[in-house]
Amino acid sequence: MTMMRLCHLVLMLATLSLSPLAYLTSSERADAPDAAAHPATSSTWDTLPDTWVASDALGRSLPGYAECGPRRPDRTVGMFYFLWHGTHVEGGPFDIAKILTQDPQAMQNADSPLWGKPGAFHHWSESIFGYYLSDDQSVIRKHAQLLADAGIDVIIFDVTNQFTYTPYYMTLLKVFTALRKEGNTTPQVAFLCPFGDPGHVLAELWHDLYGPGLYRDLWFQWRGKPLILANPSALIDQQGALPQNATPTLPVALAPGHTLSQSFTAERPFLSVAGSFPTWQTSNAALTLTLRADGPQGTALASHRFAAVPDNASLALSGEKPLPAGTYVLEISQSAGTVGWWSLGAQVSAKGQAFADGVAVPGSRVLTIGYADSQTEQLRSFFTFRTPQASYFQGPTRPDMWSWLEVYPQHVFTNSQGEKEQMSVGVAQNAVGNRLGSMSEAEARGRAFHAGATDHAPDAIARGLNVAEQWDRARHEDPQFVFVTGWNEWIAGRFAEFNGIKEPVVFVDQFDAAHSRDIEPMRGGFGDDFYYQLVSEVRRYKGVRPGPGPCTRRTMHPDQGFAEWQTVEPEYRDDIGDPVHRDHPGWNHCEQYVNHTGRNDLVAAKVAYDDTMVWFYVRTRDAITPSTGRHWMMLFIDTDHDPRSGWLGYDAVVNRISPSATRATLEKNADSTYRWTAAADIGYHLVGNELVLDIPRTALGLKDGAVTIDFKWADNIMETGEASDFTLNGDVAPNDRFNYRAQLGQRP
Repeated sequence: MTMMRLCHLVLMLATLSLSPLAYLTSSERADAPDAAAHPATSSTWDTLPDTWVASDALGRSLPGYAECGPRRPDRTVGMFYFLWHGTHVEGGPFDIAKILTQDPQAMQNADSPLWGKPGAFHHWSESIFGYYLSDDQSVIRKHAQLLADAGIDVIIFDVTNQFTYTPYYMTLLKVFTALRKEGNTTPQVAFLCPFGDPGHVLAELWHDLYGPGLYRDLWFQWRGKPLILANPSALIDQQGALPQNATPTLPVALAPGHTLSQSFTAERPFLSVAGSFPTWQTSNAALTLTLRADGPQGTALASHRFAAVPDNASLALSGEKPLPAGTYVLEISQSAGTVGWWSLGAQVSAKGQAFADGVAVPGSRVLTIGYADSQTEQLRSFFTFRTPQASYFQGPTRPDMWSWLEVYPQHVFTNSQGEKEQMSVGVAQNAVGNRLGSMSEAEARGRAFHAGATDHAPDAIARGLNVAEQWDRARHEDPQFVFVTGWNEWIAGRFAEFNGIKEPVVFVDQFDAAHSRDIEPMRGGFGDDFYYQLVSEVRRYKGVRPGPGPCTRRTMHPDQGFAEWQTVEPEYRDDIGDPVHRDHPGWNHCEQYVNHTGRNDLVAAKVAYDDTMVWFYVRTRDAITPSTGRHWMMLFIDTDHDPRSGWLGYDAVVNRISPSATRATLEKNADSTYRWTAAADIGYHLVGNELVLDIPRTALGLKDGAVTIDFKWADNIMETGEASDFTLNGDVAPNDRFNYRAQLGQRP
């Protein structure tokens, strides 16, 4: 949640949490429960990323089919995504981590010249892609790839602070569309609108995107319609049904076994009706709200049971289709705990009558009618609405609500059919105890918070104990949709006070490596540990496909051409069009980010073997460039699929030393760092866009019997000795830290 949003969230929480709704009837919904089937769009060039293997810097290996089981197409994961990098620039970038390194006492000195001005946005640290802007197409392409490889089905844009960031999301949609045209997979998109009044934002989204039907293939569908996270009741024309200038002064208690009701006249078609219900500051109140036709004993048109009613809650019955103008009765019954209805003493509405146990009594009860209009009806019929719950603590107050972030143990949010539809999973929460707080407070629930306390072990932050605990709960409850917070927020405003807590310097939503909630890899620090934790957790929740079968056992003759490779299996695939090309300014023009290392576009690879040899084949999109210079068409091999041996697990590399016309050098890893020693002279064959390396089994030290090896191709990485090289430079297959796994069957 952003700082701009939180500035007014404290003011709205009191009313927002008092606006639960219930639909008129679940039978009016046209969608069926199975309409929530997995909505991801398959690529025409499926790289099978859920079969790739990897280990992170902590030595944690990704789970596979044995641990995760088969894919479950009815489980979906969304990622909170931020578009605001560039819109709110006021100097900087002000990097909190660098500021505190330069001046460890800066948090106690609001006047430190290292800070930006009050309210200015500060980065908690630096992304692996630098202090980028949200229209940097190179970064967008890489985000799409990282998220798709992780199994993320939809990215949910943060537009909760009344900005839609239209130019930025349009750029992203353009890039995603181009990626899909190349055959690649991208997530789909949806929006999380303001928690209070989403009307302005939703009108902009309708005018700019949904109304014109732009980028329709990228709209995330839920229950057969585009999903929008917004409170539909806030779009309705709400009008009170009390005498003019009347003020409710009399809370009338509802005794067990009795009813209170109020008739009202709707002058035109309406979508909702609500009352205001005190609980005298108790927390265990419950009631049943019923809408009737034809008087207090008339036919029940809709009914819903509300539990844990907040004090002075405005509870409503609401439907997707309007009811006609006419006279109706709203009734409360079946009380539990202490609950009542705000009313007027002896004042009577000319358009309604108060009742107690079906008998007319003096006075009028607080009642609000939500009238329909053509635009509202159009929006309500076009989208699947899910009302977002702002609170980290309260949980759902009605069906068809979704959470975006909660403290552990998170609530299950159910739909109108009573199904476990959604839960949130967060990396960290700006909560202190059971109140909303700031990330810069000492007791905030950071990345290492779990089991009710912060773990201070040296690796606790990188291990992601907070989010792991939340994923465990989500998997136990097994909802249809998991909302993950978040990917790339990175910035927070500088303030002196939040929610009654005053400090010289306060950062609410992001603060430092321990107290931040971005999963996008960072420069330094925990690097990409949270990304591979995400991949692992999504796999455990959604399942995976089985890994590729054994490689083809066949003696190959690459000097006779490459036609024989057409029947070799399996084929290991890489994304199309992903070599790095970047030239874009950063935040506040801090740097012009330029990277043109992208050269050969790796597309597919294969492996074949016999008793004495292993052949590695790779194909590129276009003709392979000449083998001059360094970093050309390198092959990294993990001969024992053990991440603890070799550099990042790689025990051998080919072509780190520039090859001759027909011969290449295989090197062995020297000391688990990026140091290599020449070990064998091998042959290679290059024609057009195809390359084959001939490697004796003895050169790789492969033992007799069945052998499993992991491998990766890389072109024009910069050989920094860091895993980030695979993300930032050239092209690698497969992406980032991932590897292909090859099963070389048992020798006779």
